[in-house]
Amino acid sequence: MNFKRSLSFFKPTWLLMLIVSAAIVAGACSSDTEERTLYIAGIPDQDISLLETRFGKLAEYLSQETSLNVKYLPSVDYAAVVTGFRQGDIQLAWYGGLTGVQARLASPGSQAIAQRQEDEAFHSVFIAQKGLGITSLADLKGKSVTFGSESSTSGNLMPRFFLAQAGINPENDFPAVNYSGSHDKTWKLVETGAFEAGALNAPVWEKRVADGSVDTNKVEAFFTTPPYYDYHWVIRGEVDAEFGAGTTSKLTKALLELLASDGGREQEIMGAFGSTRFISTNNENYAAIEQVARDLGIIEK
Repeated sequence: MNFKRSLSFFKPTWLLMLIVSAAIVAGACSSDTEERTLYIAGIPDQDISLLETRFGKLAEYLSQETSLNVKYLPSVDYAAVVTGFRQGDIQLAWYGGLTGVQARLASPGSQAIAQRQEDEAFHSVFIAQKGLGITSLADLKGKSVTFGSESSTSGNLMPRFFLAQAGINPENDFPAVNYSGSHDKTWKLVETGAFEAGALNAPVWEKRVADGSVDTNKVEAFFTTPPYYDYHWVIRGEVDAEFGAGTTSKLTKALLELLASDGGREQEIMGAFGSTRFISTNNENYAAIEQVARDLGIIEK
């Protein structure tokens, strides 16, 4: 056999195979980069239909405004949104004050980037069945009371803080400590008589009363807390490294430019968030929330 001739025959074919293989690999890598998904999520604090409007349509908006492939990842409970963020399965999340602190502690370098104006002075409300004579926090001693989610700022953390100021320890002064799981479930449990009182997010309560969902002949609000910082967007510190330089800035800009006054989809999204726009925020705004959580033993010192 003429080895020289054989080599000259196979050399172009061998090179061509290498080139084609490299092109396939490069194409796959390029495709992976182009199709990489940035996941957003939010704590499931209200009805699923509202959450789908909030985050599903927001993901579409963010995709359009940033040219990123943004998808909404539903979560079953508050803790799952924190865990997903810590593991890197979620890159941008809508948290309450407490869960936002927990997420940032679990993923160092993460930043609070936006909130609603209402979140600078947020409130919890305590509600009770009518006819029980409950008019103050002190009247709750010995009563059956339900909180929202265990990880909720407005449905558990801050209500506990103000109860403590009134001299009440839920573990000692209530027959049992109950967590409904969401703000909507809290008022429903009190309205149906399952619990004598409850604590929840004030805007949710006010909206449900305004739209006629609550039977105000059966349940009423008797105490509204002083203001505190609450809900906000938190983004992972690795986002720019994973999705390209400037990604954090692009997402922040898109959120801050989302205005209900623009009408259409933007108005629908902000309506689902119960606001007209987002404003800038930072980690320092939630230092007081972190301290309360440490004082109450919810975050270990």
